Amino acid sequence: MVDNLSKKQRSYCMSRIRSKWTSQEKKIHNYLKGHKIKHKMHPKIIANPDILLLNSNTAVFLHGCFWHKCPKCYREPKTNKEYWLPKIEKNVKRDRRNMKELKTEGYNVVRLWEHELKKEFNKKIDKLLKKYN
Repeated sequence: MVDNLSKKQRSYCMSRIRSKWTSQEKKIHNYLKGHKIKHKMHPKIIANPDILLLNSNTAVFLHGCFWHKCPKCYREPKTNKEYWLPKIEKNVKRDRRNMKELKTEGYNVVRLWEHELKKEFNKKIDKLLKKYN
């Protein structure tokens, strides 16, 4: 399929996609801050988790369903497969390696999927905090 945007327009659109301070991260940060739960966003530790809950030494990863190949709702891209499939597989391998490293260092590791946070935000966050805080 041919792209319906010019190269300049596509470049601009892609530049707007952020790896830090996504809407999910902002929402969780505001929730944790509002409930006075000590945490650090984007801590400078091995494996670069999105959030570190300081009281329980818990590293939290917020994974997008497409980018990290969610087992529940991932759909393979229809176009440009030779680019996307290896990229996504590399993300999945890196995720496994990062979680293993953090567990070895004594961290509790939690992965929250994009679809979970969209559909049942309060339930998932409350469960996380009850278990690790």
